Amino acid sequence: MKKITLSESKVKAIREICQAYNNDKGEVINVLHKVQGAFGYLPEAVQEVVAHALNMPVAHVYGIVTFYSFFSMVPKGEHPISICMGTACYVRGAEKVLDEFKRQLKINVGETTADGKFSLNCLRCVGACGLAPVAMVGEKVYGRLTPDQVKEIIAEYK
Repeated sequence: MKKITLSESKVKAIREICQAYNNDKGEVINVLHKVQGAFGYLPEAVQEVVAHALNMPVAHVYGIVTFYSFFSMVPKGEHPISICMGTACYVRGAEKVLDEFKRQLKINVGETTADGKFSLNCLRCVGACGLAPVAMVGEKVYGRLTPDQVKEIIAEYK
């Protein structure tokens, strides 16, 4: 993974978020959530600023970022696609739908298309088991999916 350098204004913005939580290390998850909302993802350089501001080891921040699936160390696409791989979706063909998204977008899970439009991820359960298999593009849920529908879903966002 390529190391990024943060501008002074970005470092200042991260420190301000930390200060909004009184630089309290007990608020690290809330801080990371807010920082990711502002920057889109949490690369190593951002984690270092947060760790320093909250007076905690970078390894601890990294452990949190890598443990919780909500956090990302790579930029997400403009239209993040999430395929549900919960039991109901999996049994009803989610893997075939995922394979078709990978084929159409020419990326693997955890990657973003070269144009930055789409990123692809899996999640455990959307909570729409009756509509299985399910995918989400941003906040929009698509249910009862078949691989044949993937091309038209992608076309909606091009």
